[in-house]
Amino acid sequence: MDDYPLLNLFWTMMWLFLWVLWFFLLFRIITDIIRSHDMGGWGKAGWMVFVIVLPYLGVFVYLIARGGSMGRRDQEQAQKADAAFKEYVREAAGSADGGGSGSGGPAAGHADELAKLADLKARGALTDDEFQRAKEKLLA
Repeated sequence: MDDYPLLNLFWTMMWLFLWVLWFFLLFRIITDIIRSHDMGGWGKAGWMVFVIVLPYLGVFVYLIARGGSMGRRDQEQAQKADAAFKEYVREAAGSADGGGSGSGGPAAGHADELAKLADLKARGALTDDEFQRAKEKLLA
């Protein structure tokens, strides 16, 4: 341990961190290429070959050429997942009280009202006591 100074340890840790960061970026770009719906099969294959054969150049060119749309695609994917989750919650809340398939009925109304109450509480418009009273009144 005496022949490995502390500064060398920090340099080693930095290079290890950069190496892990590089692989994270590489796999992130490969995932984006595969999930991209605006490219055809040949375009995806070309980018994959470019990124795998010349990884540094391929990754940097991909970030320059399609980096802005990567964020947009991620945002669209997150919005779709969020909408699907909310729809699932509505359907599950609707069928829990026998309200049917979530299209109307008392359970769907209760779920919407509870969501509104929770939103008001999260924004600070309702105190905990007011929220509990309103929730008990709604569920009674």
